[in-house]
Amino acid sequence: MRRADRLFQIVQLIRGRRLTTAAFLARRLEVSERTVYRDVADLQHQGVPIEGEAGIGYRLGAGFELPPLMFTQDEARALVAAARLAQSWVDAAMAGDIENALGKILSVLPPAARASAEALALYAPAIAMNDATRAHLQALREAVQARQKLRLDYRDVNDAASRRTVRPLGCFYWGKVWTLSAWCELRGDFRGFRVDRIDVVQVLDERFRDEPGKTLADLLRLMRKPARQDAPCAPPAKP
Repeated sequence: MRRADRLFQIVQLIRGRRLTTAAFLARRLEVSERTVYRDVADLQHQGVPIEGEAGIGYRLGAGFELPPLMFTQDEARALVAAARLAQSWVDAAMAGDIENALGKILSVLPPAARASAEALALYAPAIAMNDATRAHLQALREAVQARQKLRLDYRDVNDAASRRTVRPLGCFYWGKVWTLSAWCELRGDFRGFRVDRIDVVQVLDERFRDEPGKTLADLLRLMRKPARQDAPCAPPAKP
C-alpha cells in the first residue's frame, strides 16, 4: 500500500470509530505500531484534527470533512455481493432499502467499475424465509430500534405454546434461522426466540429503558462466557 493511501485509510478508520488505538490501526493496515504513530503525527502536522495520543487512542475532531469516496472495482463487487446475500435474509422493508442504497452507489461509479460490479456471478435466491417470518422479523427489528415491549405467541421445539411479554434487545442470524434475543418478563431472564416459531407479534405501547442486568451489553457479556447447554442466545429448544 502506498503511504498516501495508508494515511487516507488511517483517517477513514479513525473517523468511523469513537476511539481507535494504534494497535487496531496496525492490525488493519498490516504495519507496525511505530509506523502508525509516525503516520498519525504527520497527519496532525498537516492539519488533520486527530485528537489523542500514543498508548491511549485517537479520535477525529468535529468539523473535519473528506472529499466523497470512490470505490475500487473489488470494493464495488464486494458491496454487490453483500447486498445480494443480505436481501435474502432480511425483511422486505430493509431489502428495499438495500436495493435503493446499492442503486445510488452504482450510479456514481465509473462505467468500468459499475459494469464489473453488476456482472458479478454471485446470487442468493430469495427463498430463505416465508412471508410470515419476514414480516415478523421486520416488526421485531423495528421494536428493538424503538425500544418497545412485545407480546409474543410462541411455540417451542416441542410445539408447546406460550405467551410472553419481552423487552426486545437484538435480532441474531445463525446461518439458518433468525432469533430474537430478549429479556423475558415471564422467566425473569434472557431468552432467545426463533423467529420462525413465533405465531403472533403484538407491539405494545409500553417502552422500556435500560436497567442493570437486563441490557444488550449484559447479554453480550454472557455470550462471551464458555458455552452452556442453556445459553440464552442460541436458537432455544425450551425458552
